[in-house]
Amino acid sequence: FISFPFSVPDLVTDMDFSPFDESLLATCSGDETVKLWRLCDPEQEQPSTPELTLRPGQGRLELVHFHPTSSGLLAVSTTNSPLIWDTNRQDGPLSLQNNKDSRIQWARDDLLLTTGFDMVRNSYTYIFYTIIDWFSLMCLLWVSGHQLLCVPLFVFINVSSYCVQMRSREVRLWDSRKLSSSISSVSLGTSTGHLLSVCSDHSLLSISSPPILFYFLNSIAVVSHCLTDTSTRGVAMVPKLSLDVMSCEVMRLLQLTDSCIVPISYQVPRKEFHDDLYPDTAGTTPAMSAEEWWKGGNNYIVLQDLAPGCSTSSSPLSTPSSSAVPSRSPSSTSGLSSGFLPSPSQSAKTIQSLLGPTSKYRHIQGVVMHRDTHITNMRGLNLTTPGECDGFCVNRQRVAVPLAISGGQIAIFERSQPGRLPETALPTIQNSVNVVDFSWDPFDTHRLAVAGDDAKIRVWLVPQGGLKETLTEPELILQGHTEKIYSIKFHPLASGLLVSSSYDLTVKLWNLETGEQVKVLTGHQDQVFGIAWSPDGKLLATVCKDGKVRIYDPRKSTAPVQEGPGPEGPRGARVVWVCEGKYLLVSGFDSRSERGLYLYSTDSLSSGAIASVKINVSPSTLIPFYDPDTSVVILTGKGDSRVHIYEIVPEEPYFIECSSFNSPEPHKGLAFLPKTECNVRDVEIAVGLMLTKTTIEPVAFRVPRVKKEFFQDDMYTDTAVWWEPALTASAWLSGSNGQHKKISLKPKDMTPVSEAPKEAPVRKYLPSSVYLEEKTDEQKKEELLSAMVAKLGNMDDPLPQESFQGVDEDEWAKYLAQIIVMGAQVVGRAFARALQQEYAASQAAAQARGRTGQQSAAASSITGMTLQEAQQILNVSTLTPEDIQKNYEHLFKVNEKSVGGSFYLQSKVVRAKERLDDELNIQSQQKQQSQENTET
Repeated sequence: FISFPFSVPDLVTDMDFSPFDESLLATCSGDETVKLWRLCDPEQEQPSTPELTLRPGQGRLELVHFHPTSSGLLAVSTTNSPLIWDTNRQDGPLSLQNNKDSRIQWARDDLLLTTGFDMVRNSYTYIFYTIIDWFSLMCLLWVSGHQLLCVPLFVFINVSSYCVQMRSREVRLWDSRKLSSSISSVSLGTSTGHLLSVCSDHSLLSISSPPILFYFLNSIAVVSHCLTDTSTRGVAMVPKLSLDVMSCEVMRLLQLTDSCIVPISYQVPRKEFHDDLYPDTAGTTPAMSAEEWWKGGNNYIVLQDLAPGCSTSSSPLSTPSSSAVPSRSPSSTSGLSSGFLPSPSQSAKTIQSLLGPTSKYRHIQGVVMHRDTHITNMRGLNLTTPGECDGFCVNRQRVAVPLAISGGQIAIFERSQPGRLPETALPTIQNSVNVVDFSWDPFDTHRLAVAGDDAKIRVWLVPQGGLKETLTEPELILQGHTEKIYSIKFHPLASGLLVSSSYDLTVKLWNLETGEQVKVLTGHQDQVFGIAWSPDGKLLATVCKDGKVRIYDPRKSTAPVQEGPGPEGPRGARVVWVCEGKYLLVSGFDSRSERGLYLYSTDSLSSGAIASVKINVSPSTLIPFYDPDTSVVILTGKGDSRVHIYEIVPEEPYFIECSSFNSPEPHKGLAFLPKTECNVRDVEIAVGLMLTKTTIEPVAFRVPRVKKEFFQDDMYTDTAVWWEPALTASAWLSGSNGQHKKISLKPKDMTPVSEAPKEAPVRKYLPSSVYLEEKTDEQKKEELLSAMVAKLGNMDDPLPQESFQGVDEDEWAKYLAQIIVMGAQVVGRAFARALQQEYAASQAAAQARGRTGQQSAAASSITGMTLQEAQQILNVSTLTPEDIQKNYEHLFKVNEKSVGGSFYLQSKVVRAKERLDDELNIQSQQKQQSQENTET
């Protein structure tokens, strides 16, 4: 957004952009001045002084409007009278006397309208016509009248005079040729709020009440409405030239709220560009200068075609004397070009630059995977772990969860064995003291480090296949801290290197190969909330309760190499390196205990946060997970039900918010798996495990894409193999550095989307001749049968179970036998029951009708439909060929798939007609046989 560095002596009452120069802004204020500002590009500093200041001296200014076709003309509304100001003249503005109203609006045909008078221009003689008496707040605007005898219409919003106390609001539509009464009106109920309105070239009116209503102005019929989340403080319409015509966007509004600007898009549900939705709209070149307008010129703006790739087209209303470029006035006294023509060097601002960048991950979706992948019936979980602990931890093979059982016990669950846990007790890891924090070794899926409140770190080895019995003796115990430990973290590159923070205000590095501490980092004045290694493993960042963020180089100094101000709140914080280690992302609290994100540059930590964003108010600290491949950070707190997602970019605005994920109930933690666990065919960019009170549920974060059959190489860059060490602890301590190798996630049978063949545009809607073409009954029947056969599929295709793997042959044979037996029983019973019913129906029909009944019953058996059913389907009571054919054609046509029907309904119609045709043949044969018997 653009802010102005100047100070306004009084309240700004109105503003308007020039229709011919997007950088020219006119403002009016309570100090009785009109100022013209020349805006710069958003990244440049905006001007502190206006280019031109106008002082009408006729009281408080209310409204200001640029002329719609002429450059250099302004209409200004004061408390005394409306003014027309030619900025190219040396004399003062033209005052419209005898009009005390302050509401004005230019019409499309150059007439200046007020809420009290209409003005017809003839040299310098002005004639006023009364439109309507002004009672209360009104908003006057003009709309295109192409839909009503090509007569200009205007609409105003009125607070009805007959219901003053109730504040009843209404919208009225008027014909300028007959002002004695309105041609249409609609009531919007009662409210104390003001109505705001904008209008488009489609004769579409948007009214913000709330909700934002969408009207078609021929009869003021409601087309659509939009319910907004927050109160509306203002509404503006984006120019037609900025719309996304390929998405059939016909209008875009910008809603001003208390804290933000919200774009609201109106789209017609079609595809590609449609000429009928986009009439030619006014271009950005003035039709004439102010001097030509004063002399009586009536030129019109050159219209522009909105079709992609099309140039401007001449206006059908333009005259031979139309001038596309206004001339310069010799009497210009300002520093502006005549008519405020756009400067060639002035770059035009776009709506995209106003609203800021968007993320390709903005529509990310969190999906809880199938229940078969859940671990359920978990009991006795410890849900009150310290704030510095993530709550639980995971790796590719297993999950570690703390239990609320004496002795600091931790349960280990194998990810390869999901399902319901038994009711009996499970083997655990017993630490003998309360667990404070724990972490899996990233390079060894069997090694688990656990920090206890006795200032010791115990290192455990989980046997292959998981815990079979309770472990009581750790592989290694690390001692050195004198107070309770806060948190522990493994080194991202070096194997066997661990860092820990403690209440003794020190941060220690441990070499698991020797079991000794190798470094002690000092400088903290209070509790250490969080620690994080840099991506290259050289630096260590900490965030502390003393309000400082520090960066250490452990191999060079025990003191911090950089220090800067951190979050003000004392409730907790986390830190993570982002954007290839160039920035630090800190999640914490401000002085009002509101959660937020803070971004620091690692080159200038002392200068403080370069960007921040407020999240919400909640007691739990946001735990961040950062994906370096996508630069997406996923955050949630223990006890939250919402997962926040942002894309971090190394330039303004730094934080780009994406869609959030809401869990059905509050979760106790969220931990993420390696990138190789993502299903790239479903465009998953992250997979995590969500801990609840009794379950562990996998959650996949997917990005919607159209061409999912291709590998999305723009989202899946080569990922680091961070589960393999790059060097040993001793090598790192001696000064060596390493780097993870990278692998591609592309499956061998997938083609990158960047190499996908370019498809020619396919016409979605067939020409009307296809639908109007008459088809014979045989053709329709053939199409129906072909469609039914196609749905049956190829009988030679392999069945899904033929590709199953991992099942023992004997066990598979046993299950297959059970399936065959059960399937045979079900099918046999159903077939026997159907045969009995059909036989009973046939016998009853034969007994009732004799020989004719036997033939009819046989026909029913062949077609699978009784005569009564066929008559009900075709809605015929008397069997006549004409009625049957007429109803059949009608029902078959209305049930076509192209108009919302289905092949199933059409098949019913076809079978009903076949049954009735058979019945007609039977009756005809019976009648013919009766005649032959009579003759003999």
